[in-house]
Amino acid sequence: MLSGPVLLACALLVLLSDGPPILFRQERVGLGGRRFRIVKLRTMRAGAGPLVTSAGDPRVTRIGRLLRRGKLDELPQLWNVLAGTMTLVGPRPEVPGYVAAHPRLFAGIADLKPGITDWASLAFRDEERLLAAHAGEAGFYETVLLPRKVALARLYRRAWSPFLDLRLLAATALLAFGAERGMRRMAGATVLARARRGVEAPPPGA
Repeated sequence: MLSGPVLLACALLVLLSDGPPILFRQERVGLGGRRFRIVKLRTMRAGAGPLVTSAGDPRVTRIGRLLRRGKLDELPQLWNVLAGTMTLVGPRPEVPGYVAAHPRLFAGIADLKPGITDWASLAFRDEERLLAAHAGEAGFYETVLLPRKVALARLYRRAWSPFLDLRLLAATALLAFGAERGMRRMAGATVLARARRGVEAPPPGA
């Protein structure tokens, strides 16, 4: 597997810079409402905090910021794919709390197996900066971002084809290598722009 050496290198970075544990596990909601544990490379220090992470969160480690930038912390989820709880392309699995709070919203995508990447992952690739930019808006994630993510999942169901999955995988690889313009072109710039309308964050360093 081509991702094996990259995953090993990232795991060693986590271990050497921050010590054990290397992996982070969290309960998520999958196909048909069944719960499972998602696996990621650990990018945060232990401690209570919000369910979603904003830019500048002090719990995120130095190496964690680097891994999150290229979505490399998601690589261990290939194990979830092999276990059958996830697929390569599909809506990102949410934590049980958000699903329980919005049952009607999630009922419309309960028949979709969650995936490592999807349109929402690409549209909101800078989600941490978006959350920080809208920190003063109570419930911004639940009332703004979450419905848009679910809407993209529904669009994915309607438009699904093997070619679409290949495009989204290619777009994700381009994003990991920093080729954002190519990512937008591959994923569909119009779809991404429509999803982000009205929620842009200031550029980094602004």
